[in-house]
Amino acid sequence: MNFTDINFDSKHIWHPYTSMINPDPVYPIIKAKGSELIMYNGKKLIDAMSSWWSAIHGYNHPVLNNAAIKQLRKMSHVMFGGITHQPAINLCKQLIKIIPNSLECIFLADSGSVAIEIALKMALQYWHAKGEKRKYFLALQNSYHGDTFGAMSVCDPQKSMHILYKNFLPKHIFIKAPKCKFHDKWDNNDLNNIKQQLEIKHDKIAAIILEPIVQGAGGMYFYHTEYLKGIRDLCNKYNVLLIADEIATGFGRTGKLFACNHANISPDIICLGKALTGGYMTLSATISTRYIAETISNGKANCFMHGPTFMGNPLACAIAESNIKLLLNNNWENNIFNIEKQLNTELLPLINNNNIYNIRILGAIGVIEMKKPINISNLQKLFVKHGVWIRPFGKLIYIMPPYIITKKQLTKITKTIKIILNSI
Repeated sequence: MNFTDINFDSKHIWHPYTSMINPDPVYPIIKAKGSELIMYNGKKLIDAMSSWWSAIHGYNHPVLNNAAIKQLRKMSHVMFGGITHQPAINLCKQLIKIIPNSLECIFLADSGSVAIEIALKMALQYWHAKGEKRKYFLALQNSYHGDTFGAMSVCDPQKSMHILYKNFLPKHIFIKAPKCKFHDKWDNNDLNNIKQQLEIKHDKIAAIILEPIVQGAGGMYFYHTEYLKGIRDLCNKYNVLLIADEIATGFGRTGKLFACNHANISPDIICLGKALTGGYMTLSATISTRYIAETISNGKANCFMHGPTFMGNPLACAIAESNIKLLLNNNWENNIFNIEKQLNTELLPLINNNNIYNIRILGAIGVIEMKKPINISNLQKLFVKHGVWIRPFGKLIYIMPPYIITKKQLTKITKTIKIILNSI
C-alpha cells in the first residue's frame, strides 16, 4: 500500500463518523492474526476493540477459517425465500439451546441495526394483528440501538449521535436511565419513572426496548440487575412487550452468555449480532416467542412483512454455528473472569489521575470516563505509536478485547493507557 492509495482513500472513501473535508487519519491494515492487527509497514497493534466488539476469538482462527472454506466449496449464498439449507438449521438449533427460555422463532438478517428494525416491526405488527393501535416505543436515555431510521428513533434523542435527525424521526417515549449502577445497593425507587409512564400510556406502547445491563455507545453505563428484573415484571403487569438489544452484550462479553442472564429474565424479543459470527461476516438474529410469531402469522398479512436479500446467508450461518461451538467449548467463562480480574487490578488504580472522572469494569469491558471530551485523532495516533489499537469516543477510552487475549497483551494495553493519560 502506497501514498497514492492512502490519498485516494481520504478523497473518495467514507469512513464511520468522519468528515470528507477534513477526515480523521486511517491506519492501513494488511493482515490480522490472534489479537493483533498488522499494518502495511509490518508494525503490530494489539487489538483492544475486537473490531467493534465482534471478533471474540481474535483473527484468522483456524476453526472459523475452516468453516468458511468448507461452506464456500458448497455455496456462498442462496435466497432464503422458498429455500432452506443446513447451515441455517444448524445455527438456529445452536441458538435455541443457549438463548433465554421461551424464545424460539428466529429471523436471520444482516446487521445489528437491521435486527432492531425487525424487532420494532415485529412489535408493531403483533399489536396490529391483535387489533390494537400501539405505535410508541419506550426507551431509556443514553440508549443506542443503531444507525438505521427506526433504530435511530429509539436512541436517546438528546444525547446520542443522531440528534441531527431528531425532527425527522418518529417520536417515542424516553425515560431517565437507571441511577443504580451494577455494583450499587439496589434502590427500588429507580423504577418509579417507568411505572408512571406505563400506568398512563401502557395501552399506547408497543414495547420497551433496552440494552440489558450495559448501555453501549450511549455512554458505556452498567446498571443494576434488579432494574432489569423490575422492567420484566412491569411489562408482564401492563401487557407490554420487552425487546432486549443484546447485539453488543451477547455471547459472553459481560460475564454471562447473555446480559439478560444476570437478571434471570427472558425478553419477548431478543436481537443478536456483532459476535454472532465471531467478527467474520455480517449476520444478525431477531428471535421472538412462539406466541408473538403465531399472533403475527394469524394477522391480516398472514406473515411477517420483511425479507432481506441476504437473509440466512449460508456462509455466515456456517461460520456462526462454528463460532458458537468454539465459544462454548473453550472455557469462555474463565477467560472473561480472568480479563475482568486483570482489568480491575490494572485499570482501577488510574482513578488517581486528575483528568479521569470514573472507571468501570464488567466482564471483558473496561471503561475510563474522562472529565473532558477527548481529541480522538490525537489520542489514537499515540495509541498506534505504542502498538495498541483503541478507538475512543466522546469522553470515553474503553476496551473490549478478544477473549483469547493473553495476560501479557492485556497488560501492554493497560500500561499504554496509563502512560498516555499521564502524559496529557
